[in-house]
Amino acid sequence: MRGDDATMVEERLRELDKRLRGPRRLKSDLLTEARHGLLDAVEAYRADGLPAAEAQRRAVVEFGSPAQLVPAWQAELAVAALRGLSLRVIGLAVVAFVAGDLTWQGASWSDGPRPPAGYVLLSTSVNWIWGAAFALAAAGLLLAGAGRWALRGDGVVGRVVGAALTGVLALGVLAGAALFAWSVGLWEAALTWPPMLVGAVVAAAGYLWLGRAARTWLLAVR
Repeated sequence: MRGDDATMVEERLRELDKRLRGPRRLKSDLLTEARHGLLDAVEAYRADGLPAAEAQRRAVVEFGSPAQLVPAWQAELAVAALRGLSLRVIGLAVVAFVAGDLTWQGASWSDGPRPPAGYVLLSTSVNWIWGAAFALAAAGLLLAGAGRWALRGDGVVGRVVGAALTGVLALGVLAGAALFAWSVGLWEAALTWPPMLVGAVVAAAGYLWLGRAARTWLLAVR
């Protein structure tokens, strides 16, 4: 088919592209599959002797309107967004649990006076927050594995889990940043302690990584 013979098809695809939100790769795959299906249908109608415009019109009508197609496709994108966010949270949480204490081992201040009670409480809270994030991410993976039903229509459970996970992540970022700032205030040597600096850089990169996934999730279920 010539490129100028696919005007209606491309218009319908642009409509779908504007209305769909979610992981880019899956969205691209859905639109590519739709394009192939539409063009195949147009070719079949052209082979039956229909003019190009009529062949496109029939193919587009037969394929379905955005109102008919978007809900199911958006649910699929939302499931994928929840899965991606959950996987990232689990990955970063594991790294934080395994490597978190390594930033302190051997530090010159580790054998000094015990830090204030508020600092100890904040440090413990950070661990609990990431533990909660890990649990919510595991639940998110289970729901994503269950398929579209978890987020389609009145899929309240999937939406609540995703929203709670996003909220816990935001709290975790704030608590982690506050803990780092307080650590530097208590121990100036922390700014020159390589493991601490490496940990801060890795944490910042991880927060940005999670932030992108959380944004994708929020857009997918908006």
